Amino acid sequence: MSKTGNFRLPNLSRRRFGGLAMGGCTYLLAGGCAPHAASMRGLPAGVAPVDPRRRQEDGLARSAPEAQGISSDAILAFLEEVEQAKLELHSFMLMRNRHVVAEGWWWPYGSGRVHITHSLTKSVTSVAVGLAIDEGRFGFDDKVVSFFPESVPADASANMRAMTVHDLLTMQTGHEQETSGSMWRPIKTSWVAEFFKIPVPHKPGTKFVYTSAASFLLSAIISKTTGQPMADYLKPRFFEPMGIDNWRWDTSPGRINPGGNGLSWTTAASLKLGALHAQMGEWNGHRVLSEKWVRAATTKQVEHAEYGYGYQWWMGPGGAYYALGLFSQLAIVFPKHDATLAIFGAIRPSSSLRSIIWRHFPAALGAAALPPSPAAARLNDRTTRLRLRLPPLVKTDSPLAAGISGKRFSLQPNDQTVAWLSFDFTEGACTYRMCDEGGEHSITAGFTEYLEQDTSMTGHRLHHEYRPDRMRVVAGARWLAPDRLEMTWQFVESAFRDTVLCTFTTDSVAVDRSVNLNSDITRLPTLRGSLD
Repeated sequence: MSKTGNFRLPNLSRRRFGGLAMGGCTYLLAGGCAPHAASMRGLPAGVAPVDPRRRQEDGLARSAPEAQGISSDAILAFLEEVEQAKLELHSFMLMRNRHVVAEGWWWPYGSGRVHITHSLTKSVTSVAVGLAIDEGRFGFDDKVVSFFPESVPADASANMRAMTVHDLLTMQTGHEQETSGSMWRPIKTSWVAEFFKIPVPHKPGTKFVYTSAASFLLSAIISKTTGQPMADYLKPRFFEPMGIDNWRWDTSPGRINPGGNGLSWTTAASLKLGALHAQMGEWNGHRVLSEKWVRAATTKQVEHAEYGYGYQWWMGPGGAYYALGLFSQLAIVFPKHDATLAIFGAIRPSSSLRSIIWRHFPAALGAAALPPSPAAARLNDRTTRLRLRLPPLVKTDSPLAAGISGKRFSLQPNDQTVAWLSFDFTEGACTYRMCDEGGEHSITAGFTEYLEQDTSMTGHRLHHEYRPDRMRVVAGARWLAPDRLEMTWQFVESAFRDTVLCTFTTDSVAVDRSVNLNSDITRLPTLRGSLD
Protein backbone atom coordinates (compact mmCIF):
# COMPACT_ATOMS: atom_id res chain seq x y z
CA MET A 1 0.00 0.00 0.00
CA SER A 2 1.11 3.58 -0.66
CA LYS A 3 0.06 6.76 1.08
CA THR A 4 -1.25 10.16 0.06
CA GLY A 5 -1.56 12.44 3.09
CA ASN A 6 -3.38 10.56 5.83
CA PHE A 7 -5.20 8.30 3.40
CA ARG A 8 -4.07 4.85 2.37
CA LEU A 9 -4.19 4.13 -1.34
CA PRO A 10 -4.13 0.78 -3.07
CA ASN A 11 -0.82 0.01 -4.72
CA LEU A 12 -1.92 1.02 -8.21
CA SER A 13 0.23 2.79 -10.74
CA ARG A 14 -1.38 5.57 -12.78
CA ARG A 15 -1.13 3.34 -15.83
CA ARG A 16 -2.91 0.46 -14.11
CA PHE A 17 -5.56 2.78 -12.63
CA GLY A 18 -6.18 4.27 -16.09
CA GLY A 19 -6.30 0.80 -17.61
CA LEU A 20 -8.98 -0.29 -15.17
CA ALA A 21 -10.93 2.90 -15.92
CA MET A 22 -10.72 2.35 -19.67
CA GLY A 23 -11.78 -1.27 -19.24
CA GLY A 24 -14.77 -0.01 -17.35
CA CYS A 25 -15.50 2.46 -20.12
CA THR A 26 -15.55 -0.35 -22.66
CA TYR A 27 -18.03 -2.20 -20.48
CA LEU A 28 -20.17 0.91 -20.18
CA LEU A 29 -20.25 1.49 -23.94
CA ALA A 30 -21.25 -2.12 -24.42
CA GLY A 31 -24.26 -1.50 -22.20
CA GLY A 32 -23.09 -3.53 -19.22
CA CYS A 33 -22.65 -0.71 -16.72
CA ALA A 34 -25.88 1.23 -17.12
CA PRO A 35 -26.50 3.93 -14.51
CA HIS A 36 -29.15 3.26 -11.89
CA ALA A 37 -31.40 5.74 -10.16
CA ALA A 38 -30.13 4.42 -6.84
CA SER A 39 -26.66 5.77 -7.64
CA MET A 40 -28.10 9.26 -7.88
CA ARG A 41 -29.45 9.52 -4.33
CA GLY A 42 -28.63 12.69 -2.40
CA LEU A 43 -28.31 15.06 -5.38
CA PRO A 44 -28.69 18.78 -4.64
CA ALA A 45 -32.00 20.41 -5.58
CA GLY A 46 -32.24 21.22 -9.28
CA VAL A 47 -29.70 18.57 -10.32
CA ALA A 48 -30.89 15.58 -12.35
CA PRO A 49 -29.77 13.19 -15.09
CA VAL A 50 -30.01 14.59 -18.61
CA ASP A 51 -33.44 14.07 -20.17
CA PRO A 52 -32.92 13.38 -23.90
CA ARG A 53 -36.65 13.16 -24.58
CA ARG A 54 -37.32 16.88 -24.35
CA ARG A 55 -38.60 18.25 -27.64
CA GLN A 56 -40.10 21.57 -28.57
CA GLU A 57 -42.84 21.94 -31.16
CA ASP A 58 -41.86 24.45 -33.81
CA GLY A 59 -44.91 24.47 -36.10
CA LEU A 60 -42.91 23.37 -39.14
CA ALA A 61 -44.05 20.77 -41.66
CA ARG A 62 -41.93 17.64 -42.20
CA SER A 63 -41.23 15.60 -45.31
CA ALA A 64 -38.99 12.83 -46.51
CA PRO A 65 -35.97 14.31 -48.31
CA GLU A 66 -36.75 12.50 -51.57
CA ALA A 67 -40.22 14.07 -51.76
CA GLN A 68 -38.50 17.47 -51.93
CA GLY A 69 -35.87 16.45 -54.48
CA ILE A 70 -33.03 15.61 -52.07
CA SER A 71 -31.34 12.25 -51.76
CA SER A 72 -31.05 10.99 -48.21
CA ASP A 73 -27.70 9.54 -49.23
CA ALA A 74 -26.51 13.07 -50.06
CA ILE A 75 -27.38 14.29 -46.56
CA LEU A 76 -25.68 11.24 -45.06
CA ALA A 77 -22.59 12.02 -47.13
CA PHE A 78 -22.53 15.55 -45.71
CA LEU A 79 -22.81 14.29 -42.13
CA GLU A 80 -20.14 11.68 -42.77
CA GLU A 81 -17.65 14.24 -44.08
CA VAL A 82 -18.29 16.50 -41.08
CA GLU A 83 -17.64 13.54 -38.77
CA GLN A 84 -14.51 12.48 -40.60
CA ALA A 85 -13.19 16.03 -40.31
CA LYS A 86 -13.81 15.82 -36.53
CA LEU A 87 -15.90 18.98 -36.56
CA GLU A 88 -18.26 19.44 -33.63
CA LEU A 89 -21.86 20.12 -34.60
CA HIS A 90 -24.54 20.60 -31.97
CA SER A 91 -27.53 20.60 -34.30
CA PHE A 92 -28.68 20.96 -37.87
CA MET A 93 -31.99 21.45 -39.67
CA LEU A 94 -32.49 21.40 -43.44
CA MET A 95 -35.63 22.86 -45.01
CA ARG A 96 -36.77 22.77 -48.60
CA ASN A 97 -40.04 23.91 -50.13
CA ARG A 98 -41.24 24.88 -46.63
CA HIS A 99 -40.70 21.35 -45.28
CA VAL A 100 -38.04 20.19 -42.84
CA VAL A 101 -36.40 17.24 -44.58
CA ALA A 102 -33.64 16.40 -42.11
CA GLU A 103 -32.71 17.42 -38.57
CA GLY A 104 -30.63 16.24 -35.67
CA TRP A 105 -29.19 17.23 -32.31
CA TRP A 106 -26.02 15.83 -30.80
CA TRP A 107 -26.86 14.73 -27.24
CA PRO A 108 -26.94 16.44 -24.76
CA TYR A 109 -28.16 19.22 -27.07
CA GLY A 110 -31.82 19.09 -28.06
CA SER A 111 -34.49 20.90 -30.03
CA GLY A 112 -35.86 22.61 -26.93
CA ARG A 113 -32.55 24.16 -25.90
CA VAL A 114 -31.59 27.68 -26.84
CA HIS A 115 -28.02 28.30 -28.03
CA ILE A 116 -25.91 31.45 -28.08
CA THR A 117 -25.92 32.66 -31.69
CA HIS A 118 -23.01 35.11 -31.40
CA SER A 119 -22.88 37.27 -34.55
CA LEU A 120 -25.73 35.46 -36.26
CA THR A 121 -27.60 38.05 -34.17
CA LYS A 122 -26.55 40.70 -36.69
CA SER A 123 -28.90 39.30 -39.32
CA VAL A 124 -31.79 39.59 -36.84
CA THR A 125 -30.78 43.20 -36.26
CA SER A 126 -31.03 43.61 -40.03
CA VAL A 127 -34.67 42.49 -39.79
CA ALA A 128 -35.35 45.18 -37.18
CA VAL A 129 -33.66 47.88 -39.25
CA GLY A 130 -35.65 46.90 -42.33
CA LEU A 131 -38.92 47.08 -40.40
CA ALA A 132 -38.02 50.45 -38.86
CA ILE A 133 -36.98 51.98 -42.19
CA ASP A 134 -40.18 50.73 -43.84
CA GLU A 135 -42.14 52.34 -40.99
CA GLY A 136 -40.39 55.65 -41.67
CA ARG A 137 -38.63 55.87 -38.31
CA PHE A 138 -35.29 56.75 -39.91
CA GLY A 139 -33.54 56.48 -43.27
CA PHE A 140 -30.39 55.13 -44.86
CA ASP A 141 -28.80 58.53 -45.18
CA ASP A 142 -29.49 59.78 -41.66
CA LYS A 143 -26.32 60.81 -39.88
CA VAL A 144 -25.43 58.63 -36.92
CA VAL A 145 -24.51 61.60 -34.74
CA SER A 146 -28.01 63.06 -35.19
CA PHE A 147 -29.52 60.37 -32.97
CA PHE A 148 -27.16 60.87 -30.02
CA PRO A 149 -26.14 64.54 -29.76
CA GLU A 150 -25.64 64.11 -26.03
CA SER A 151 -22.93 61.47 -26.62
CA VAL A 152 -21.02 63.02 -29.52
CA PRO A 153 -17.69 64.56 -28.49
CA ALA A 154 -17.41 68.29 -29.06
CA ASP A 155 -14.32 67.69 -31.17
CA ALA A 156 -15.88 64.88 -33.26
CA SER A 157 -14.09 64.52 -36.58
CA ALA A 158 -15.65 65.27 -39.94
CA ASN A 159 -15.55 61.56 -40.70
CA MET A 160 -17.49 60.73 -37.55
CA ARG A 161 -20.08 63.38 -38.36
CA ALA A 162 -20.42 62.01 -41.92
CA MET A 163 -21.20 58.40 -40.88
CA THR A 164 -24.70 57.21 -41.90
CA VAL A 165 -27.09 54.37 -41.13
CA HIS A 166 -26.11 52.83 -44.46
CA ASP A 167 -22.46 52.83 -43.38
CA LEU A 168 -23.40 50.92 -40.21
CA LEU A 169 -25.41 48.36 -42.18
CA THR A 170 -22.56 47.66 -44.59
CA MET A 171 -19.72 47.72 -42.03
CA GLN A 172 -18.16 50.80 -43.65
CA THR A 173 -18.00 52.97 -40.56
CA GLY A 174 -14.53 54.33 -41.26
CA HIS A 175 -13.12 52.49 -38.24
CA GLU A 176 -9.63 51.08 -38.50
CA GLN A 177 -10.26 47.84 -36.61
CA GLU A 178 -12.95 45.53 -35.30
CA THR A 179 -14.67 45.98 -31.96
CA SER A 180 -15.69 42.57 -30.65
CA GLY A 181 -18.60 42.09 -28.29
CA SER A 182 -16.13 40.57 -25.82
CA MET A 183 -14.44 43.98 -25.52
CA TRP A 184 -17.59 45.79 -24.39
CA ARG A 185 -19.37 43.16 -22.31
CA PRO A 186 -17.33 43.94 -19.16
CA ILE A 187 -18.13 47.70 -19.48
CA LYS A 188 -20.90 48.88 -17.15
CA THR A 189 -21.22 52.42 -18.53
CA SER A 190 -22.87 53.58 -21.78
CA TRP A 191 -21.84 51.62 -24.86
CA VAL A 192 -23.15 54.47 -27.02
CA ALA A 193 -20.48 56.65 -25.42
CA GLU A 194 -17.95 53.88 -26.13
CA PHE A 195 -18.92 53.93 -29.80
CA PHE A 196 -18.16 57.63 -30.13
CA LYS A 197 -14.74 57.14 -28.52
CA ILE A 198 -13.65 55.00 -31.50
CA PRO A 199 -11.49 56.98 -33.95
CA VAL A 200 -12.79 57.29 -37.52
CA PRO A 201 -9.61 57.66 -39.60
CA HIS A 202 -11.25 56.63 -42.88
CA LYS A 203 -14.02 58.29 -44.81
CA PRO A 204 -17.21 56.31 -44.06
CA GLY A 205 -18.44 54.24 -46.98
CA THR A 206 -14.95 53.57 -48.34
CA LYS A 207 -13.48 50.78 -46.19
CA PHE A 208 -15.03 47.52 -44.94
CA VAL A 209 -14.18 46.65 -41.32
CA TYR A 210 -16.37 44.01 -39.71
CA THR A 211 -17.30 45.25 -36.24
CA SER A 212 -19.99 44.54 -33.66
CA ALA A 213 -19.89 48.23 -32.75
CA ALA A 214 -21.80 49.03 -35.96
CA SER A 215 -24.53 46.50 -35.20
CA PHE A 216 -24.80 47.73 -31.62
CA LEU A 217 -25.39 51.28 -32.78
CA LEU A 218 -28.12 50.12 -35.17
CA SER A 219 -29.85 48.59 -32.15
CA ALA A 220 -29.34 51.82 -30.19
CA ILE A 221 -30.87 53.82 -33.05
CA ILE A 222 -33.92 51.56 -33.04
CA SER A 223 -34.24 52.00 -29.27
CA LYS A 224 -33.92 55.78 -29.63
CA THR A 225 -36.49 56.07 -32.43
CA THR A 226 -39.04 53.57 -31.09
CA GLY A 227 -38.71 54.16 -27.34
CA GLN A 228 -38.11 50.49 -26.55
CA PRO A 229 -35.36 47.86 -26.70
CA MET A 230 -34.96 46.27 -30.11
CA ALA A 231 -36.09 42.88 -28.74
CA ASP A 232 -39.38 44.42 -27.57
CA TYR A 233 -39.79 46.17 -30.91
CA LEU A 234 -39.30 42.87 -32.75
CA LYS A 235 -41.57 40.78 -30.56
CA PRO A 236 -44.93 41.61 -32.24
CA ARG A 237 -43.36 42.25 -35.66
CA PHE A 238 -41.04 39.26 -36.01
CA PHE A 239 -40.86 36.80 -33.10
CA GLU A 240 -44.60 36.27 -32.66
CA PRO A 241 -45.57 36.07 -36.37
CA MET A 242 -42.73 33.56 -36.90
CA GLY A 243 -43.78 31.39 -33.96
CA ILE A 244 -40.46 32.03 -32.19
CA ASP A 245 -41.21 31.97 -28.47
CA ASN A 246 -38.09 30.42 -26.93
CA TRP A 247 -35.43 33.12 -26.96
CA ARG A 248 -33.58 35.63 -24.83
CA TRP A 249 -31.45 38.65 -25.65
CA ASP A 250 -28.87 40.29 -23.43
CA THR A 251 -29.04 44.01 -22.73
CA SER A 252 -26.29 46.56 -22.35
CA PRO A 253 -26.36 49.60 -20.06
CA GLY A 254 -29.45 51.67 -20.92
CA ARG A 255 -31.47 48.51 -21.76
CA ILE A 256 -30.10 48.46 -25.31
CA ASN A 257 -29.79 45.01 -26.87
CA PRO A 258 -26.31 44.47 -28.30
CA GLY A 259 -27.31 44.19 -31.95
CA GLY A 260 -24.15 42.36 -32.92
CA ASN A 261 -24.55 39.46 -30.50
CA GLY A 262 -26.23 38.37 -27.28
CA LEU A 263 -29.25 36.56 -28.78
CA SER A 264 -29.91 32.97 -27.78
CA TRP A 265 -32.62 30.92 -29.48
CA THR A 266 -33.33 27.48 -30.92
CA THR A 267 -32.10 25.82 -34.11
CA ALA A 268 -35.64 26.07 -35.49
CA ALA A 269 -35.55 29.84 -34.95
CA SER A 270 -32.37 30.13 -37.03
CA LEU A 271 -34.04 28.03 -39.71
CA LYS A 272 -37.09 30.29 -39.70
CA LEU A 273 -34.91 33.39 -40.02
CA GLY A 274 -33.33 31.98 -43.16
CA ALA A 275 -36.60 30.58 -44.53
CA LEU A 276 -38.33 33.95 -44.11
CA HIS A 277 -35.75 35.48 -46.42
CA ALA A 278 -35.91 32.53 -48.83
CA GLN A 279 -39.66 33.25 -49.08
CA MET A 280 -39.00 36.96 -49.73
CA GLY A 281 -40.38 38.15 -46.40
CA GLU A 282 -43.61 36.12 -46.26
CA TRP A 283 -44.46 33.54 -43.62
CA ASN A 284 -47.58 31.39 -43.71
CA GLY A 285 -49.31 33.90 -45.93
CA HIS A 286 -48.39 36.86 -43.70
CA ARG A 287 -46.08 39.65 -44.83
CA VAL A 288 -43.36 40.03 -42.16
CA LEU A 289 -40.69 41.84 -44.17
CA SER A 290 -41.02 43.81 -47.37
CA GLU A 291 -39.70 42.07 -50.46
CA LYS A 292 -37.74 45.23 -51.27
CA TRP A 293 -35.86 45.00 -47.98
CA VAL A 294 -35.13 41.27 -48.32
CA ARG A 295 -33.67 41.78 -51.79
CA ALA A 296 -31.49 44.67 -50.65
CA ALA A 297 -30.30 43.03 -47.44
CA THR A 298 -29.30 39.79 -49.17
CA THR A 299 -27.63 41.36 -52.20
CA LYS A 300 -23.95 42.27 -52.25
CA GLN A 301 -23.69 45.88 -51.10
CA VAL A 302 -19.94 46.00 -50.59
CA GLU A 303 -16.97 44.09 -51.92
CA HIS A 304 -15.31 41.99 -49.24
CA ALA A 305 -13.52 38.66 -49.22
CA GLU A 306 -14.67 36.26 -51.91
CA TYR A 307 -18.38 36.97 -52.22
CA GLY A 308 -19.13 40.28 -50.51
CA TYR A 309 -21.43 41.56 -47.78
CA GLY A 310 -25.04 42.79 -47.71
CA TYR A 311 -26.95 44.42 -44.88
CA GLN A 312 -25.59 42.35 -41.97
CA TRP A 313 -25.68 39.21 -44.14
CA TRP A 314 -22.69 37.45 -45.71
CA MET A 315 -22.78 36.53 -49.40
CA GLY A 316 -21.91 32.98 -50.49
CA PRO A 317 -21.30 31.09 -53.75
CA GLY A 318 -24.00 30.61 -56.37
CA GLY A 319 -26.31 33.28 -54.98
CA ALA A 320 -26.36 31.79 -51.47
CA TYR A 321 -26.19 34.09 -48.44
CA TYR A 322 -25.87 33.41 -44.74
CA ALA A 323 -26.01 34.64 -41.18
CA LEU A 324 -22.82 33.72 -39.35
CA GLY A 325 -21.93 33.61 -35.67
CA LEU A 326 -18.61 32.87 -34.00
CA PHE A 327 -17.75 29.18 -33.64
CA SER A 328 -20.01 28.27 -36.61
CA GLN A 329 -23.55 29.34 -35.80
CA LEU A 330 -25.14 29.44 -39.26
CA ALA A 331 -28.35 30.08 -41.16
CA ILE A 332 -27.63 29.56 -44.88
CA VAL A 333 -30.14 30.36 -47.61
CA PHE A 334 -30.03 28.87 -51.11
CA PRO A 335 -32.63 31.14 -52.73
CA LYS A 336 -32.53 29.51 -56.17
CA HIS A 337 -33.52 26.22 -54.55
CA ASP A 338 -35.95 27.43 -51.84
CA ALA A 339 -33.74 25.79 -49.21
CA THR A 340 -32.32 26.79 -45.84
CA LEU A 341 -29.74 25.07 -43.63
CA ALA A 342 -29.42 25.98 -39.95
CA ILE A 343 -26.50 24.83 -37.81
CA PHE A 344 -25.21 25.30 -34.28
CA GLY A 345 -21.73 24.09 -33.48
CA ALA A 346 -18.36 24.57 -31.83
CA ILE A 347 -15.99 24.96 -34.77
CA ARG A 348 -13.25 27.48 -35.35
CA PRO A 349 -12.61 28.66 -37.97
CA SER A 350 -16.07 28.37 -39.48
CA SER A 351 -14.50 28.24 -42.94
CA SER A 352 -13.55 24.62 -42.26
CA LEU A 353 -17.26 23.79 -42.02
CA ARG A 354 -18.42 26.12 -44.78
CA SER A 355 -16.07 24.53 -47.29
CA ILE A 356 -17.74 21.17 -46.61
CA ILE A 357 -21.20 22.73 -46.89
CA TRP A 358 -20.37 24.27 -50.27
CA ARG A 359 -19.17 20.88 -51.53
CA HIS A 360 -22.52 19.27 -50.73
CA PHE A 361 -24.99 22.12 -51.16
CA PRO A 362 -26.69 23.17 -53.32
CA ALA A 363 -25.50 20.19 -55.40
CA ALA A 364 -27.73 17.91 -53.31
CA LEU A 365 -30.83 19.97 -54.08
CA GLY A 366 -32.39 18.35 -57.14
CA ALA A 367 -34.93 19.89 -59.49
CA ALA A 368 -37.65 17.26 -59.05
CA ALA A 369 -38.99 14.81 -56.49
CA LEU A 370 -37.18 11.50 -56.21
CA PRO A 371 -38.60 8.01 -55.63
CA PRO A 372 -38.74 6.86 -52.00
CA SER A 373 -35.44 5.40 -50.84
CA PRO A 374 -34.37 3.03 -48.06
CA ALA A 375 -31.63 5.58 -47.36
CA ALA A 376 -34.29 7.72 -45.66
CA ALA A 377 -34.54 5.14 -42.88
CA ARG A 378 -30.76 5.07 -42.49
CA LEU A 379 -30.72 8.86 -42.27
CA ASN A 380 -33.43 8.84 -39.64
CA ASP A 381 -31.60 6.18 -37.66
CA ARG A 382 -28.37 8.16 -37.74
CA THR A 383 -29.92 11.48 -36.75
CA THR A 384 -31.72 9.94 -33.78
CA ARG A 385 -28.47 8.53 -32.39
CA LEU A 386 -26.25 11.61 -32.62
CA ARG A 387 -24.08 12.21 -29.57
CA LEU A 388 -21.21 14.50 -28.65
CA ARG A 389 -17.89 12.82 -28.02
CA LEU A 390 -17.86 13.61 -24.31
CA PRO A 391 -15.50 11.58 -22.11
CA PRO A 392 -17.23 8.27 -21.32
CA LEU A 393 -18.11 7.84 -17.67
CA VAL A 394 -17.51 4.74 -15.61
CA LYS A 395 -17.78 4.42 -11.87
CA THR A 396 -14.36 5.28 -10.49
CA ASP A 397 -13.42 6.12 -6.93
CA SER A 398 -10.48 7.19 -4.84
CA PRO A 399 -9.69 6.68 -1.15
CA LEU A 400 -9.05 10.43 -1.07
CA ALA A 401 -12.71 11.25 -1.55
CA ALA A 402 -13.88 10.44 1.98
CA GLY A 403 -11.12 12.48 3.61
CA ILE A 404 -11.57 15.68 1.59
CA SER A 405 -15.34 15.63 1.15
CA GLY A 406 -16.91 18.77 2.59
CA LYS A 407 -13.61 20.35 3.58
CA ARG A 408 -12.45 23.72 2.29
CA PHE A 409 -9.25 24.48 0.46
CA SER A 410 -8.12 28.07 1.02
CA LEU A 411 -6.50 29.40 -2.12
CA GLN A 412 -3.32 31.30 -2.71
CA PRO A 413 -3.79 34.82 -4.16
CA ASN A 414 -4.95 34.48 -7.76
CA ASP A 415 -6.17 36.58 -10.68
CA GLN A 416 -9.60 34.90 -10.58
CA THR A 417 -10.52 36.31 -7.13
CA VAL A 418 -11.23 32.77 -5.88
CA ALA A 419 -11.05 32.59 -2.07
CA TRP A 420 -11.83 28.94 -1.44
CA LEU A 421 -13.17 25.79 -3.02
CA SER A 422 -14.46 22.43 -1.83
CA PHE A 423 -15.51 18.98 -3.04
CA ASP A 424 -18.60 17.20 -1.70
CA PHE A 425 -18.70 13.52 -2.65
CA THR A 426 -21.98 11.61 -2.50
CA GLU A 427 -22.89 8.25 -3.97
CA GLY A 428 -22.37 8.65 -7.70
CA ALA A 429 -21.57 12.38 -7.80
CA CYS A 430 -19.21 15.18 -6.82
CA THR A 431 -20.29 18.76 -6.09
CA TYR A 432 -17.54 21.29 -6.75
CA ARG A 433 -18.00 24.59 -4.90
CA MET A 434 -16.08 27.78 -5.47
CA CYS A 435 -16.29 31.22 -3.86
CA ASP A 436 -15.06 34.32 -5.65
CA GLU A 437 -15.93 38.03 -5.75
CA GLY A 438 -19.25 37.14 -7.38
CA GLY A 439 -20.33 34.83 -4.55
CA GLU A 440 -20.54 31.07 -4.12
CA HIS A 441 -20.98 28.83 -7.18
CA SER A 442 -21.37 25.08 -7.60
CA ILE A 443 -21.58 22.34 -10.22
CA THR A 444 -22.50 18.72 -9.48
CA ALA A 445 -20.88 16.16 -11.77
CA GLY A 446 -21.97 12.54 -12.05
CA PHE A 447 -19.57 9.60 -12.00
CA THR A 448 -21.78 7.17 -13.94
CA GLU A 449 -23.94 9.57 -15.93
CA TYR A 450 -23.90 13.23 -16.83
CA LEU A 451 -25.99 15.50 -14.63
CA GLU A 452 -27.87 18.61 -15.75
CA GLN A 453 -28.42 21.80 -13.76
CA ASP A 454 -28.22 25.59 -13.76
CA THR A 455 -25.07 27.20 -12.40
CA SER A 456 -23.62 30.62 -11.75
CA MET A 457 -20.06 29.27 -12.04
CA THR A 458 -17.83 32.08 -13.29
CA GLY A 459 -16.42 31.43 -16.75
CA HIS A 460 -16.37 34.66 -18.74
CA ARG A 461 -12.64 34.69 -19.46
CA LEU A 462 -12.96 31.34 -21.22
CA HIS A 463 -16.38 32.06 -22.73
CA HIS A 464 -15.85 35.08 -25.00
CA GLU A 465 -16.63 37.33 -22.02
CA TYR A 466 -20.28 36.24 -21.78
CA ARG A 467 -21.45 36.82 -18.21
CA PRO A 468 -24.98 35.42 -17.74
CA ASP A 469 -26.33 35.17 -14.21
CA ARG A 470 -27.16 31.48 -14.78
CA MET A 471 -25.93 28.93 -17.31
CA ARG A 472 -27.25 25.47 -18.14
CA VAL A 473 -24.55 22.84 -17.73
CA VAL A 474 -24.26 19.07 -18.13
CA ALA A 475 -21.43 17.72 -15.98
CA GLY A 476 -19.56 14.44 -15.55
CA ALA A 477 -16.57 13.37 -13.44
CA ARG A 478 -14.02 10.57 -13.35
CA TRP A 479 -10.92 9.74 -11.38
CA LEU A 480 -8.03 9.47 -13.85
CA ALA A 481 -5.74 8.32 -11.03
CA PRO A 482 -6.08 8.05 -7.24
CA ASP A 483 -5.00 11.70 -6.91
CA ARG A 484 -6.41 13.20 -10.13
CA LEU A 485 -10.07 14.10 -10.62
CA GLU A 486 -11.32 15.31 -14.00
CA MET A 487 -14.64 17.06 -14.52
CA THR A 488 -16.25 17.87 -17.87
CA TRP A 489 -18.70 20.78 -17.96
CA GLN A 490 -20.69 21.04 -21.20
CA PHE A 491 -22.51 24.37 -21.24
CA VAL A 492 -25.40 23.21 -23.39
CA GLU A 493 -26.75 26.63 -24.33
CA SER A 494 -23.43 27.59 -25.87
CA ALA A 495 -20.41 26.28 -27.76
CA PHE A 496 -18.29 25.97 -24.63
CA ARG A 497 -17.04 22.84 -22.89
CA ASP A 498 -14.74 23.22 -19.90
CA THR A 499 -12.38 20.57 -18.60
CA VAL A 500 -11.40 20.91 -14.94
CA LEU A 501 -8.46 18.82 -13.72
CA CYS A 502 -7.95 18.67 -9.95
CA THR A 503 -4.66 17.25 -8.71
CA PHE A 504 -4.39 16.44 -5.00
CA THR A 505 -1.24 16.11 -2.90
CA THR A 506 -0.77 15.58 0.83
CA ASP A 507 -2.87 18.52 1.97
CA SER A 508 -3.34 20.65 -1.14
CA VAL A 509 -5.04 20.84 -4.53
CA ALA A 510 -4.17 22.34 -7.90
CA VAL A 511 -7.06 23.13 -10.24
CA ASP A 512 -6.51 23.59 -13.97
CA ARG A 513 -9.49 24.77 -16.03
CA SER A 514 -9.51 24.90 -19.83
CA VAL A 515 -12.09 25.29 -22.60
CA ASN A 516 -12.57 23.64 -25.99
CA LEU A 517 -12.46 26.95 -27.90
CA ASN A 518 -12.53 30.68 -27.28
CA SER A 519 -11.74 33.99 -28.94
CA ASP A 520 -8.98 34.59 -26.38
CA ILE A 521 -7.28 32.39 -23.77
CA THR A 522 -8.30 28.73 -23.55
CA ARG A 523 -6.73 27.96 -20.16
CA LEU A 524 -6.89 29.79 -16.84
CA PRO A 525 -3.86 30.07 -14.55
CA THR A 526 -3.67 27.19 -12.08
CA LEU A 527 -5.49 27.67 -8.79
CA ARG A 528 -3.57 26.34 -5.78
CA GLY A 529 -5.01 25.79 -2.34
CA SER A 530 -4.41 24.09 0.99
CA LEU A 531 -6.80 22.32 3.33
CA ASP A 532 -8.04 24.52 6.15
